[in-house]
Amino acid sequence: MLPRVHDLSLPTHDVGVLEWGPADGRLVVALHGFPDTAWTWRRVAPLLVELGFRVVAPFLRGYAPSGIPADGDYSVRALAADAVALHEMLGGGPDTVLLGHDWGAITTNAVAADPGSPYGAHVSLAVPPLTAMNPSRATLRPWLTAMARQPFHSWYIAANQVPGLSERNFERLTTRLWRSWSPAYDASEDLALLRSAVPDREHARAVVSYYRAMLGSGIKPALAEPVQPLLVLHGDGDRCMEPGLARIAGATIIPGAGHFLQLEQPEAVAREVSRFLA
Repeated sequence: MLPRVHDLSLPTHDVGVLEWGPADGRLVVALHGFPDTAWTWRRVAPLLVELGFRVVAPFLRGYAPSGIPADGDYSVRALAADAVALHEMLGGGPDTVLLGHDWGAITTNAVAADPGSPYGAHVSLAVPPLTAMNPSRATLRPWLTAMARQPFHSWYIAANQVPGLSERNFERLTTRLWRSWSPAYDASEDLALLRSAVPDREHARAVVSYYRAMLGSGIKPALAEPVQPLLVLHGDGDRCMEPGLARIAGATIIPGAGHFLQLEQPEAVAREVSRFLA
């Protein structure tokens, strides 16, 4: 099932979107992460459409065909504001769903922490709410084990802080991350789509700036406790975010999936989403 492709205009930039399903279906706004594109939903979206949903996946700010934002803001606060604005622009109602993976999940978690979220349900893939990963006495030992492993996965965050480093080596960096995070998955098609969305250093600088914005106050919305209905899904073979931390956070674990579970196990993801929304 091929999506419809069209553009929307936000105050700071134009947004390219992919859309599947009937115009009168229950709306799902699906946010991708790094280093990825809106095409990451191409396997889950048709399954949700079969259940009567309308799925709209925007390319996040800085990922072509979306524009590079005029305000240069890549904070979680800005990403959450984009998600809220898209709800209105797409005619969302109180039953609209916000679905996010990776940075899209961070954004979803932040929106779910807002008592005024316009979304009726929220689903995060591969990144649980940061507050939910704190250990209790019963989970202290597995938490310590997971935390000892996590720095070996998170080295790229520090690399993305170095001006110019990731921009110059973007293709090599992102190829390595896909292979490391989901080692059993062939990402050839996704990497080709990523090259189209990040065709030059200007776009590469934009998308790694999400990590540079983590050091400012714009990260604060991601540190809040979710207060809205939220489902968290996580692959049991994820090599970006330790599955042990996701278990402590109460995530539903998807067997046979790495970090990109929506591509590796789309049927299982769609099934869990539909159960949650039912």
